[in-house]
Amino acid sequence: MTISAPQGRVLYRRLLGYVRPHWRIVAFSLLAMAAAAATEPLFPALMKPLLDRGFSAGGGDHLYRYPVAIIAIFLFRGLLGYVASYSMNWVSNRVVCDIRGEMFQRMIRLPLGYLHENSSNRLITRIATDVNAVAAASTSVVTTFLRDSLVVVGLLAWLLYLNWTLTLLLTIIVPSIALSIRIVSKRLHRMTRATQETNATIIQVLRESIEGSKVVKVYRGEALEIARFRRANNDLRRFAVRQNIAAAATTPIVQFFASIAVALVVYIALMQSSGGEHTTVGGFVSFITAMLMLLAPIKSLTDVNAPLQQGLAAAESVFTLLDALPENDQGSLQIERARGALRCEGVHFRYPNAEREALSGIDLAIEPGQTVALVGPSGSGKTTLANLLPRFHSPDQGRILLDGHPLESLTLDSLRANLALVSQDVVLFDDTVAANIAYGGLRGASRSDIEAAARAAFAHDFIMTMPQGYDTPIGENGVRLSGGQRQRLAIARALLKNAPLLILDEATSALDSESERQVQAALDRLMKDRTTVVIAHRLSTIERADRIVVMEHGRIIEQGRHDELLSRDGLYARLYRMQYALENTA
Repeated sequence: MTISAPQGRVLYRRLLGYVRPHWRIVAFSLLAMAAAAATEPLFPALMKPLLDRGFSAGGGDHLYRYPVAIIAIFLFRGLLGYVASYSMNWVSNRVVCDIRGEMFQRMIRLPLGYLHENSSNRLITRIATDVNAVAAASTSVVTTFLRDSLVVVGLLAWLLYLNWTLTLLLTIIVPSIALSIRIVSKRLHRMTRATQETNATIIQVLRESIEGSKVVKVYRGEALEIARFRRANNDLRRFAVRQNIAAAATTPIVQFFASIAVALVVYIALMQSSGGEHTTVGGFVSFITAMLMLLAPIKSLTDVNAPLQQGLAAAESVFTLLDALPENDQGSLQIERARGALRCEGVHFRYPNAEREALSGIDLAIEPGQTVALVGPSGSGKTTLANLLPRFHSPDQGRILLDGHPLESLTLDSLRANLALVSQDVVLFDDTVAANIAYGGLRGASRSDIEAAARAAFAHDFIMTMPQGYDTPIGENGVRLSGGQRQRLAIARALLKNAPLLILDEATSALDSESERQVQAALDRLMKDRTTVVIAHRLSTIERADRIVVMEHGRIIEQGRHDELLSRDGLYARLYRMQYALENTA
């Protein structure tokens, strides 16, 4: 997809909005740039008196002036260029920091639905890579355009002063260069988009190979992963080469048309001289010098198209993320500590593009302090229902109430402050043990409270055997811990939060018997005096629940206590007998 000119202007104006807060530094940089550009015509202008008078018989009285003037011109230009470059680079890095920070803030507040529908690798590429091209387009492109445009104007003014006839001949190269740039820019944009997508693919292959390293090794998938990476890597190479070819094509094109202009100027100057028109050697050399000095800024102006197109393509990607709607947080009611009464009334929910509803007409009431277990075959809607409680998703129809308040009327902070979650997929961060227990809003917790939570979760003993105790780094996602230890840290985190509502999502399903016993003891302590929704895989762990809700195909088909459901000989009884038989066989 190619960006149209109106779209490009809109994107670029939006990019410049991030530069506007730093307008004082930008203005200072542009002034230094303008002053440096103003010195460009001085060197060819110096050639005229140098050649006409400096080499004449009587021109030796002030010969020192010319070398001193040359040194002064380049010294002054160098100082101004340094100041301008430093100032604009500061702004460029500030813009990168601002945009990247805004992107991360938006990403962290996106609904789960958006994160599930969009590749995490693409999101990472946007924040880590694309934003750099955006910053280049918003600062360096402006710098190059303004600086070199001023240089071109200054040199053209001097050329017009020397010989306006010859100067007008130079304009023949402008339409040809403009047309060639337009053709090249379309290809540049296509290749830039393809490069961005391939970068995301490479990140995906790298992440999957690292995170799935055990599966790769056991199932001898090394050759497969190497082939996947080789394909993506080679695609990136091909797109980068095509992108560079398109960008590099502008240089010979500009030089070709410039050579035509130089040839015409030399020819006509010689014709004028042979025709008797007065043209001094100094004037001619000054004209040729100024004209050749035009090539560098003109080439720079044509080369600016490459980073501009890359920046606009990246801007599309960046603003797609920034324009994504965050979680709906239109609720205005804040509650302190909830009692824990939950009620579902006619709840329906369907995932985007799904063939059937994940939940269909759920009616359920949970009293404060009750433990309710959700059981059923895979795909029955247990996790979906649990995910509606923290408003990770919102019902399509019906409503869910907490203490009589619809969840949509509560602020997200107020709702989630009353919830704790412990799931099968424990999420830990590359930080210390203490920091993982006192995570997020719990950061202010005292060490004594952290240790008390760890003791209650039966985690204190193993923590104290670690090299630095509670200050021991645990590695990426707790890689240095066992499954049971990771679960007990998650339980300690939930205990420290002390929320009145608790969601347990198959918290013991991936553990061995000994670890399950320890974790279950910690869970029993965690569940005490809290409204608890348990998603259970092992039915033996929820036999003591106040109520068991059996789901199938998004509907509630049975509910009651363990003994009651067994006596009814329905789906729960069949699932229980099947699991009991499998466990005895094992």
